[in-house]
Amino acid sequence: MTIPLPRRAAAEAVGTYALVTAGCGALIINAQTGDLGHLGIALTFGLVIAVMIASFGHLSGAHFNPAVTVAFALTGHFRWRAVPAYLAGQFSGALLAALTLRLLFGASLHHALTRPAAAPLQSFGLEVLLTATLMLVIMAVATDHRAHGTPAALAIGAAVALGALWGGPISGASMNPARSLAPALIAGLGEHQWLYGLAPLLGASLAAYLYQWLRAASASESAGEGK
Repeated sequence: MTIPLPRRAAAEAVGTYALVTAGCGALIINAQTGDLGHLGIALTFGLVIAVMIASFGHLSGAHFNPAVTVAFALTGHFRWRAVPAYLAGQFSGALLAALTLRLLFGASLHHALTRPAAAPLQSFGLEVLLTATLMLVIMAVATDHRAHGTPAALAIGAAVALGALWGGPISGASMNPARSLAPALIAGLGEHQWLYGLAPLLGASLAAYLYQWLRAASASESAGEGK
């Protein structure tokens, strides 16, 4: 049964809401209590993604990330006509989550913002690399029929947590325009947010094309070996 586009977009909104609420909420709570630590924050982002993919993957494909949606469309794995609805769902879910955190924690929402720890260009490059790594995992487990046995939710969640573990202290390890831009908008702090919109889009798109090439090359070699 084909699920109508509005319902799929709504599923994207719910999943993105959960991502921003849990992940950004962990940042705020850790700033107030110190109980979670860097490892706890990274695991929170990874776990919420894994849970949401397992819960909504069969409904919407569980993108929860505008960069992923655009990259899928660029490589022919998603229809362009559905992109606006998915982006609307993702950003509305992220904005509602940021509003929720603002109501719960007030001005402490600024602890959830992604900001470069050093030079903005360094964070830009790191965000491109982190998002590209994440997108390679997503492409492998979500688009390749040969990987149908892969536990996609765990693999993607682990990729998010890994990126947050090693890249978080420098760039914030956003890898997701909605996750960064929505809290910045609600908090009224937009410095350097351009890089958190552009870098994930660039990284995801490059990685999607790279995996397409790798898959085509692998299929060609396998066909040649069979002759």
